Formats: sequence, structure tokens, C-alpha cells
Amino acid sequence: MHALLDVILPVFLVIGFGYIAVWRGLFPESGVDALMKFSQHFAIPCLLFSAITNLDLSSSFDSRLLISFYFGATCGFLFGVGGARLFFHREWEDCVAIGFCCLFSNSVLLGLAINERAYGPEALAGTYTIIALHSPFCYGLGITAMEIVKNQNQSLLVMVGGIMRAMFRNALVVAITAGFFVNLLDISLPKVLGDGLDLVTQAALPTALFALGGVLIQYKPEGDARIILMICITALLLHPAITWILGTALSVPGDTLKTGVLTAAMAPGVNAYIFANMYGRAKRVAASSVLVATATSIFTAWLWLMILQ
Repeated sequence: MHALLDVILPVFLVIGFGYIAVWRGLFPESGVDALMKFSQHFAIPCLLFSAITNLDLSSSFDSRLLISFYFGATCGFLFGVGGARLFFHREWEDCVAIGFCCLFSNSVLLGLAINERAYGPEALAGTYTIIALHSPFCYGLGITAMEIVKNQNQSLLVMVGGIMRAMFRNALVVAITAGFFVNLLDISLPKVLGDGLDLVTQAALPTALFALGGVLIQYKPEGDARIILMICITALLLHPAITWILGTALSVPGDTLKTGVLTAAMAPGVNAYIFANMYGRAKRVAASSVLVATATSIFTAWLWLMILQ
């Protein structure tokens, strides 16, 4: 109960404030869109850039953690694609969009916030290493799979070009790449720039969580409930379970493994809907999955916190 009250509920209260504010007309939907653009395109990229420039890459990048997390994510993606095809007979493009919902956990908005409250800011190095590869990996896998099933006769060069363009239009990918560039070249940022970044990054998570609540009200629970249930089970239970089992087998240090498993246990992010909308495939299922899984993760995240104690 301590974990639920002290760690999880404060995060979801901020999301709830955003949801209620828009629902009751206290905050306009246009304002939520602007707030989400600010957080997704400016504040969170600044947060990730700042965090990665200050990471001790030699000690923070644990390949065993990354293998555990991304093997679990890939298994979730394949299970989502295969399940949608075999059990629900969806078209291949729909299957990829559904698989992406199982793949793309909300590692930034929920993962950072809950891990910080559960284990403290000093434990976030593992979460940042996961986030550093999250958008490139997930978009790379999802876009590649979608382009393959959509354009089976397209040349490999054209396909790769399309994938790279889509990835590097993402502000998070650009910020992460810039952060690695500064870190690896050991570039010292001017103090005034660092102070400015700190001001913006302090607004990142609360702004993003409030905006997430406002965005979720736009998603109505529609679509095939059985597919939504499959996505929730895969994203909230299967992915973290595989991460936990494989991480234990690979002897990932305890505190690092905890943050990895908890990050894997986060609900599909809004990007799952953005991906489906980008291709016009399984949009209702994706939107409903984001809403239902986010609400359900209040309890599944609590479950994982108790398991990981």
C-alpha cells in the first residue's frame, strides 16, 4: 500500500488533473495540444539531452540491461503482430500497428516519473540508458516492419531512406543523438546554457503528465475488446516478466534491474496512437489501448513494485 500511495498515485493524480480539467472545460483541448507539443518537442528533449550529456557512459550503459529490456520488447512486438494475425485475422498493416502498441512502453512520461518516486533520482541512470535507445529502436523496428508489409516490391535503399527520415524527424531522437555527441566529445556547455536547460527540464515531467491526462480524454474505449486485452497483457505483464527473467539470468545488478523491469511495465505511450494514425491503421484499437492500459497500469505497476521489493 505504501508503494501505491507514495509512488504511483501522485503520478496518476497529475494525469487525472489534466483529464478532469479538459473534461470539465476548465482547460481547452487546444491548450492541451500546445502543452503536449511543448513537452514532446522541447521540454522532454531538453531533459533527455541534459541527462545524456551528464551520464557516465562507461558505468551507466549496462549491455545486459539493454538486452533484457529490448529482447522483452521485441518478444512483445512479435506476440502482438502474431496474435493479431492468428487469433483475430487482421490485415498485416493492422497487425504491425497492434504490435507497435505492445512494443512502445511509456518509458519517458510514466517510466521516469514512477522510477524517480520509487527509487530516487540517483537510480535513473538505467532508465536513461533505456530511453536513449527507445525511440530509435522502437520506431526503427515498427517502421521497418510496416514498410516491408506495405511495400514488398520497394527497393531496400528507398525503404532505408524512408525509415531514417521518419526517425530523425523525431525531436527525442535528435536530442538523444545531440546528447551523445556532446558527451562522447567531452564538450563543456556554457553555464548559462546549462542553467537555461535546467529551468526547462524542471517543467518537463509535470507538464507532460498533465498534458497526457488531457490527451487521454480524446481517446474513447472503442474497437475489439479482446485485442485491447491482449495488448494490455503483453505490455503490462509479458514484457516486464521477460525483462525480469532474462535480467536475472544475465546477473543484472538488483537496483538496475528493478528500474528496467518497472520501465518495461509501463503502458503503451501516446506514440503508439501516433504510429497507428501515421499509417491510418488500427487507430481505434491503438487509442483505446493507450487509455485502458494507462488506467490499468496503476495496479500492475503496484504489483511489479511489490514483486521487486
